[in-house]
Amino acid sequence: MTISQQINIISQAFVDGLKGILGEKLCGAYVYGAAAFPDAVPTGDIDFHVILKTDLTDNERSRLEKLHRSLARRFPPLGGELDGYYILLSDALRKTPPKSQMWKLATDNSWALHREHILAGRHIILYGPDPKEIYPPATWPEIKAALYGELDYVKKHLQDYPDYCILNLCRLIYSFETKDVVVSKAQASDWAHNALPQWKRHIKVARKSYAHQTTPEDRQFMLAEVGKFLEFAKEHIERACKKDVNNRVEETL
Repeated sequence: MTISQQINIISQAFVDGLKGILGEKLCGAYVYGAAAFPDAVPTGDIDFHVILKTDLTDNERSRLEKLHRSLARRFPPLGGELDGYYILLSDALRKTPPKSQMWKLATDNSWALHREHILAGRHIILYGPDPKEIYPPATWPEIKAALYGELDYVKKHLQDYPDYCILNLCRLIYSFETKDVVVSKAQASDWAHNALPQWKRHIKVARKSYAHQTTPEDRQFMLAEVGKFLEFAKEHIERACKKDVNNRVEETL
């Protein structure tokens, strides 16, 4: 069974469970991220937004937690990797990063990026209206702030997820360089493989790791080198931002 087939089966079981628990309270359910890119490197999770008409009750939260545990048991390992936010419709209509109704009320700090992906068609509708009826488009300042948030996350997790950090740094470099954020890690790493030849081995090893083909030597290489790639990425991003500022100044003259 392919990854796409697994995602479809898990998604259907997920939305069936949501309907049973939430009833009329459920406004929409959308999958985005790697699962919505046909060319993506193997995905380790399924990113989602569930849009709610009104607040969750404690009973509904308990039942939703049971649903997620059930999906993890029924569809290992991917069924246990549904990673997302339960968001009020009133919050989803705004540009401010929303708080989830579940799991310690986590905030979707990449809200601007997620909206851009979804509005560009990189989504799977599990339930509800076309997301263009809900999600507001993001401005470049919002997107830029979210990209810097992603960079901060990478800085904190270099030794935890070196493969993710390398591939996401490729995406961050690409997005700051081109102002295109609707790109998968696979597409961005393909671009970086050609545009940044000195980092080809790093990118190749990170992609091998995502495909579960890495060796202990590969992992040691990533752990030793990911910090260097971060420093390079920060310098590259800083240059791209300065170039953008200079271009805007010239346009005003």
